[in-house]
Amino acid sequence: MSRQILSIPRYRELAEVLVREVRTDYGPGDLLPTEAQLAKRFAVNRHTVRRALDELVAAGLVTRHQGRGTQVVDRRLDYAVSAGSKVTQNLASLGLPSNTCCLEQGLVTPPEAIAQRFGRSASEPLLRVDTVRTVDDAPLMRLRHWFDPERVPGWLERYRGGSTRALLGQHYGLRLHRRRVRIDAAGADRDDTRWLQCPFNAPLLVMTSDNTDAAGVLVEVSVGRARADRLSYHIDFDDAVGRDFDEAAGRHRDAAGDPSDLFPSDEDDA
Repeated sequence: MSRQILSIPRYRELAEVLVREVRTDYGPGDLLPTEAQLAKRFAVNRHTVRRALDELVAAGLVTRHQGRGTQVVDRRLDYAVSAGSKVTQNLASLGLPSNTCCLEQGLVTPPEAIAQRFGRSASEPLLRVDTVRTVDDAPLMRLRHWFDPERVPGWLERYRGGSTRALLGQHYGLRLHRRRVRIDAAGADRDDTRWLQCPFNAPLLVMTSDNTDAAGVLVEVSVGRARADRLSYHIDFDDAVGRDFDEAAGRHRDAAGDPSDLFPSDEDDA
C-alpha cells in the first residue's frame, strides 16, 4: 500500500511564522515589511507572500492600506453591554482614556424605523446628535443619538461634546437604561472611512439600543457603528432580561429593518 505524504503549503508555513512574529514582535499600528522585503527574506515569490498575508487579514491580525502597506491592528477592546452600562464608564474600567467629539446635531426628520420607536409620524422631527468616540486618539466608534426633543429642551445650547449620559443626568435628571439591544454586521461606508479611519467596506459592528427612563418611557435610540477589528461586545443578562430580549426581538425585527436605515449616509440625508 502506498502512503501519501501530506505537505503544508509554503504560504501557510509562512503565515504561521508571520502570526508568531506579529504577536511577539509588533505592536498595534506597526507596519510589516513590504511584500518585496518578505519575499527576499523568505526566498519565495511575492504571490506566496500575498497569500500568507491574506491568512493574517482573514484572522483579523492585520489590515491592508493602499499606499501605506500592511498594518497590525489594535487589540480588540472587550465592551460589556448591560442595561445600565455607559461607554465612558466601560472604557474607564479598562484603564483607557477616551474622548467624544460632537460632529453634528440638530432637529432632523428621522427614518421611519426610528419614528415608529418613538410613536411619532415620519414627518415629526427628532433631535439627532452625531458623535465619534476615540481611545488614545484613535477612532473607535461612531454614534448617532436620536432623542425626543421634548425631554431635552435646550440641548443644542448645552451640548458641545463629551458624555451624553453625563449631560442627561446633570441637566435633565435622566438616568437611562437599555431596554432593547440589537447587534448587526455592516460594511463601512464613506463616512465611516472618514471618521473611523478604516477601509471602505471594512467590517463594523452596529449596535442599536432603545434607552428608557426609570418609568420605561423611551428617551433615546442610539446607533453605534464600531470597528470590528478594535472592539468586541459581550452581553451578560439574567433570565428575566433574556426573556425580554427574545420577546423584543420577535416584536421588533420587522420594525428595525436594515441597520443602514437607522444610520443613513449624508447622501441619504440630503
